Formats: sequence, C-alpha cells, structure tokens
Amino acid sequence: MAHDKEGLDYVMLYIEPQMLLEAVEKNDLIRFSDPIVYNRKLEQRILSLSHAILNEKDETLCSELLLSLTDSLIQTNLSAHDKKDNALIRKAKEMLQANLEHVLKLDEICKELHLSKFQFIRLFKAHTGISPYQYFLNCKIERAKQLIEQNRDIYTAVAACGFVDLTHLNKHFKSVYGTTAFEYMAHINSRGKWKA
Repeated sequence: MAHDKEGLDYVMLYIEPQMLLEAVEKNDLIRFSDPIVYNRKLEQRILSLSHAILNEKDETLCSELLLSLTDSLIQTNLSAHDKKDNALIRKAKEMLQANLEHVLKLDEICKELHLSKFQFIRLFKAHTGISPYQYFLNCKIERAKQLIEQNRDIYTAVAACGFVDLTHLNKHFKSVYGTTAFEYMAHINSRGKWKA
C-alpha cells in the first residue's frame, strides 16, 4: 500500500510466479485471452486477499482467497464424483473436526492427504460447497453451541473451541445463528433449550 501527494491510497498485490502456477496447477506461462483490468469480480478478490494479508488473517483463509482469485483467472475442471475424492473429503472432515481447539493447520492435512493446499481447497469446496476454513469455523461454532447448552458456561466454550476471546466467538456465532453466543446462553438460561 502506498500514499501519493494527492492523498490517494492504492493496493498492489504481488504473487510469486511459482505460487501462482501452483495455485492454477500449471507448469508454464499463463496467458489471458481478454483484458482483466476492468474485471470487477477480480478487483474484489484482489482487495479481499490484500485486506486479509494486511490484517494478518489466518494463513488458511489467505490461501483460500488466493485460490478464489486464481480461479477467477483460470477455468479449472474438477470432478466431484470420484469415490477416491469422497474418501479424501471424509478423512479431511474427520481431521478438521478432531482439532477444533487448535488453529487450522492446512499444511498438515494436505500432507496427510498427499495433495497441495490448492488442490485440497478446490476439491473440498467442490464436494461441500464451502471452503475448508469455513467448514472448520462452522464446526467450531456448532461445538461451542453444544458446550453452551451442556454446561451453561460460555467461557468453557470459548476455551474448548480455541476462540481468542468471547468477542471472537460472538462474532462468528452471530454470523451463523443470528445472535451472539452470550445472548444465546442468556436465552437458554431463561427459557430452557432454544431452537436455533
């Protein structure tokens, strides 16, 4: 990011060529048949990725945003019906669910599945409709909801599910259930179990 004399900010995103080739799963030059300068979808994906990098967001989220950016540049063909792929996705889901209290370690999952992180993200999204990061986050939120229902203690849920603090849990909880975890606990304490 830079600032010029006129007071305009602009964002420049440099992607190492080797990383770009890995993301698009190609070994040679990428050529574009049409100009991409006026592509609004591409613009939004560049801004989303640069925002995530500048705000030091989770590496998995940044990888998924990079993949989203590269997929908008290059059309990829992916079959979602292969039995081997289904078994890989099942195993990946089990690995994600088994480590909810930790930070998502995409590299470890990919190593276990013998896939590059970009192949894994693409495959997972093709099979589930959401990214591994969003799936992991959804599982953490669902687990936190279950713990709140069982223990009637919001801070146990925060710690057990690896959220930084209550604000972090509340933000994500609200995005899924439309209410904060704190409001949810208050409601179930006053009325018994609440159906979300």
